[in-house]
Amino acid sequence: MQAHDLVYHTLRATFSNERHLSIPFKEYTVIKVGIVGGTGYTGVELLRLLAQHPEVDVDVITSRSEAGLSVCNLYPNLRGHYDRLTFSEPDPARLGECDAVFFATPHGVAHALAGELLERGTRVIDLSADFRIADADEWSRWYGQPHGAPQLLDQAVYGLPEVNRQRIRGARLIAVPGCYPTAVQLGLLPLLEQGLIDIDRIIADCKTGVTGAGRGAKVGSLLAEAGESMKAYATSGHRHLPEIRQGLVHAAGAPVGLTFVPHLTPMIRGIHATLYGRLTGNADDLQALFEERYADEPAVDVMPPGSHPETRSVKGSNLCRLAVHRPADGDTVVVLSVIDNLVKGASGQALQNLNLMFGFPEMTGMQAPALLP
Repeated sequence: MQAHDLVYHTLRATFSNERHLSIPFKEYTVIKVGIVGGTGYTGVELLRLLAQHPEVDVDVITSRSEAGLSVCNLYPNLRGHYDRLTFSEPDPARLGECDAVFFATPHGVAHALAGELLERGTRVIDLSADFRIADADEWSRWYGQPHGAPQLLDQAVYGLPEVNRQRIRGARLIAVPGCYPTAVQLGLLPLLEQGLIDIDRIIADCKTGVTGAGRGAKVGSLLAEAGESMKAYATSGHRHLPEIRQGLVHAAGAPVGLTFVPHLTPMIRGIHATLYGRLTGNADDLQALFEERYADEPAVDVMPPGSHPETRSVKGSNLCRLAVHRPADGDTVVVLSVIDNLVKGASGQALQNLNLMFGFPEMTGMQAPALLP
């Protein structure tokens, strides 16, 4: 049996009993995808996940700085999976031959190329912040430059499957949520949707690993700088704040007051969000509320009462693990939310969106359990 066939039959057996599966498993035509900006952490994470996907062929990957270099020379962990794939200069014509293109790039890059690819019939999945904020002026205020493609904002679908699954299926342009916004929104959605907390006083106290800063060399990300230490940063205003607030407003149906404080911690991967709200509604069984809200969500795991999820429990997986607490049965609710910032917080969520867009089982390519230790 060939390796591709083995993966196919394994998936068939897995998904035939998958309680979260909303569409029947069927044979698919392999689709061609491209990756723009494949040398960063989200790019290599995409490659790792796509190597396990039986219905996707990575046809092109771009990098201006590494053009001509073999992917496996830059990332030896991918030897045996992408031995013939080399980085190339971005070419809209070549990228336009793909069924879908991922942008794993700094902000502003997708603005320049997304429109042309959409015109060629290619679907775009953007992991950057370029299309996450619906208001172009708001985006410009936080990113310090004019929005480069405001005419595309109406087409962009915010790629949080737990909120926009049906819209994602028919989308041509996906704005993959940021890592902090994913962890915070998933932790607060059940409470906001049911009107159970004071929406004027929400606190998100969040910690991230150093990969959240990207692969580029920065003094603050050096081991000697970040190791054995922890610090808050961007307390007066982080770029993810308007994105988080936008999602919470949508869930609450009204303006929200949010205090968001991110922290850098000495770990490689992971986000831990501790979320605080003051209960104002009938909250007799918060555990049941969370379990019911996420009962059919394959990428969210509501843990048993009294649990304290760890970032290592989601390392390398596309899961968000949640636990809800009500200290001393008072009027404060505390939600603990953990994700891998490179998977559910970036590349895994991007792949989850691709699967929905092309009708594949939603977690294809992401069935492996988290890594321990």
